[in-house]
Amino acid sequence: MTDFPWLTLAIALPAVGAALVALLPRERIESAKRATLGATVATLLVVAAMAAQFTPAGAERLQFTEVYPWIPRFGVNYAVGVDGIALVLILMAAVLVPLVVLAAWRENDDAPDGGKGYFALILVLEAMMIGVFAATDVFLFYVFFEAMLIPVYFMIGRYGRGDGRRAAAVKFLLFSLLGGLLMLVSVIGVYVYGGTFLWSDLVGSDSALAGIDPATARWLFLGFFVAFAIKAPMWPVHTWLPSAAGSSRPGTAVLLVGVLDKVGTYGMLRYCLEMFPGAATWFIWPVVVLSLVSIVYGAVLAIAQSDMMRLIAYTSVSHFGFITLGVFVMTTQGQSGAALYMVNHGFATGALFLVVGFLVARQGSTAIADYRGVQSRAPVLAGVFLVSGLAGLALPGLSPFVSEFLVFVGTYAFHPVPAIIASVGVVLAALYILWMYQRTMTGPLPEKLSRLRDLSRRETLAVAPLIALLVVFGVYPQPLLDVVNPAVEATMRSVGATDPEPEIGGAETAAEGDHE
Repeated sequence: MTDFPWLTLAIALPAVGAALVALLPRERIESAKRATLGATVATLLVVAAMAAQFTPAGAERLQFTEVYPWIPRFGVNYAVGVDGIALVLILMAAVLVPLVVLAAWRENDDAPDGGKGYFALILVLEAMMIGVFAATDVFLFYVFFEAMLIPVYFMIGRYGRGDGRRAAAVKFLLFSLLGGLLMLVSVIGVYVYGGTFLWSDLVGSDSALAGIDPATARWLFLGFFVAFAIKAPMWPVHTWLPSAAGSSRPGTAVLLVGVLDKVGTYGMLRYCLEMFPGAATWFIWPVVVLSLVSIVYGAVLAIAQSDMMRLIAYTSVSHFGFITLGVFVMTTQGQSGAALYMVNHGFATGALFLVVGFLVARQGSTAIADYRGVQSRAPVLAGVFLVSGLAGLALPGLSPFVSEFLVFVGTYAFHPVPAIIASVGVVLAALYILWMYQRTMTGPLPEKLSRLRDLSRRETLAVAPLIALLVVFGVYPQPLLDVVNPAVEATMRSVGATDPEPEIGGAETAAEGDHE
């Protein structure tokens, strides 16, 4: 059934669900919630059925492809398809969204509409997220890339937390629109110089962009890269994220940091590298330096935070530094680690945001100082908090460790110095995670927390799958790697990059030659 329009169905299901939820009367909020959960579970089943038919080492790199003329006059097509990297990111999104719906079941009961609009926006956002990872037409990708801003803006500005939520939403929108404007200029440039928007015609040694002037290619590369760096986010265009995450509901923060930000790093890997391989090679060291700054800077600022939501946001700035580092060191291990990191970071950070959300639902505060001794009153909540935090610092046995290890191996093969500097981020991660856990979960329980309750059945159901995935893929990551690695190898061939020869092997070969 590979000819079946799986991707279109996966995009359409949440979109139709959003329309149905929006049309329900305001007083039928419980029906709206059930409809939202049903649409997200149906989408997950469709994506899982599609993934079961995916052939990682198939003859065609892009599978489940669909190409239909959309605006023929301008060469724009509705073109979708997935390789291994896009597939695992769509799967990650399809897993996270129903869990967010469960976790946010009572999150917006205080909203004027009881949260009905919030759940409709979640469904709209899910359709956009699947679309942006599946798009194989550059203009279609741009449309999804920009359209995602609309539901997120309202999820923060209308349904967020605190008096600063509207300012945070506007800041998010302005940063994203600036990046989108730069990307639009490059998208137009791609069509002018390449004559097509189809991604498959724009990559490879015989691509439509193969003969482009190197200086022009660098400018087009920058238009895409800056937009993706803002979305990721990288230092120094990261400042919107702590404000947005700090003012969001935890469910919004999960989708914002767990999925949306991956569009930036995915775009770097898919569009920056493959459409402009020469320019990407020219910019390797500047991007590596920016990645290292992001790793260390994000970790240092995370340590200084007194708000749990902002702390997790800054940890993500550091983690995305690892991902962009893995992408641009141009080694198979680095790019496999980066692709895997996108998925594992979504699960780990998603679990951490959800647990913080459960705490906020009980006490109404995200301040670290307002919690202490939680483990004595809510041991299950504290245990989930600890496992999620340990995953965030890449503890061996949990899935982010595999990703981070591959990034380090790939970076060291590229050059030892960046790998050594990046290791500082690992040390700092242990500090900010364990210190946050110590301050909130250990020690004597204050009187104001004496009635704190442990996780409910619904909350446990929302977070348990993420913990299970962190453990399963930490012990046995091979299923993910089997899907991701062929796509990474295809990217390396498209860019014309090869892994460096091991120095030890090279030394031994030289020694044998001298002996002869």
